Amino acid sequence: MRLAINGGESVRDSYLSYGKQFIDNEDIEEVVKVLREDYLTTGPKVKEFEEKVAKYIGAKYVVALSNGTAALHAACYAAGVGKGDEVIVSPITFAASANCVLYCGGTPVFVDIDPNTLNIDINKIEEKITDRTKAIIPVDFSGQSVDIDKIMQIAEKYNLTVIEDGAHALGSEYKGQKVGSKAHMTEFSFHPVKPITTAEGGVIVTNDEELYKKVSLFRTHGITRDSNLMSNNEGAWYYEQIDLGYNYRITDLQCALGVSQMNKIDSFINRRREIVKKYNEEFKFVKEIVTPYEAEYSNSGWHIYVIRLNLDALKVGRKEIFEALQKENIGVNVHYIPVYLHPYYQKLGYKKGICKEAEKAYESMITLPLFPSMEDKDVYDVIDAVNRVITYYRK
Repeated sequence: MRLAINGGESVRDSYLSYGKQFIDNEDIEEVVKVLREDYLTTGPKVKEFEEKVAKYIGAKYVVALSNGTAALHAACYAAGVGKGDEVIVSPITFAASANCVLYCGGTPVFVDIDPNTLNIDINKIEEKITDRTKAIIPVDFSGQSVDIDKIMQIAEKYNLTVIEDGAHALGSEYKGQKVGSKAHMTEFSFHPVKPITTAEGGVIVTNDEELYKKVSLFRTHGITRDSNLMSNNEGAWYYEQIDLGYNYRITDLQCALGVSQMNKIDSFINRRREIVKKYNEEFKFVKEIVTPYEAEYSNSGWHIYVIRLNLDALKVGRKEIFEALQKENIGVNVHYIPVYLHPYYQKLGYKKGICKEAEKAYESMITLPLFPSMEDKDVYDVIDAVNRVITYYRK
């Protein structure tokens, strides 16, 4: 059968996105309830959402913010990152994982990845630590947990703060515990393609009261009504700005959706794992494809499903495979371009070649569709399209 890119009929009539939110009537009704109530911005639903996430993770404190990037920025602030400080970051991630360091005046230091997990290579972290290193931002790529115990051991040895970027990992587990319960701070994102959504939104999870207070203050302009923090108190109306913060508040509308979504997170994660199991079974013996590796300590919630192409077994490169799958109406994507290869980072002086495993992995990555509302037919359409394209282009 001819590929669609060569004029044949596509596997699907409609386009299947790589990721998509799942919104039901219950979600809609919860948001509508807030529209009928007194608070639209920061009100009781924010607190309810924070408490629900904290209970789910098994952490003491949660601060909800306007988005995941804001949460990372707040975490870097709380960690004391400033001008002249260095922060260790993984290169295979969305740019926000490193940008948050720049926002605070620090310098991202990229450490190469483990070619199996695609997470930061723990064995290479210490060689990049200097007397200017302030923190480590490991990323749970695709939902697979980093080996956080080992990272925390390194952090303790050098007195560093660990900010776990769990944007992909709400619902994932590390050694049987939910991701987010071990790092000094963990960030989660609620963008529509993430494990749950609040449209935009993020949280910082921590067990440290001081870090919790700092993130909370940063979220609200550096303004407080806490008499213990103020230099003066002129009455019930009084407040003081005691630091330079941002307006990173999240709304009750968003958190009403978040509370409702949290009620369904286990079903979302289970469906993602079902789809991944089917993909793994179907692609296991396709020599042109490397399916995702999962470490024994991790139980991923699978935010994304990233295959790598065995380019030596194909007549073409990743670009041609990508474009052929797009023409079959399969919404493939690529996660991610190594951060330091972006033009802005190149202007800052970062050079190609500093993380060779990351660059090698990037050249062969393709993200396949994966989201909870995918029907079995959607899953088999993806499998059919991949097999069809790979068969055509194999050597």
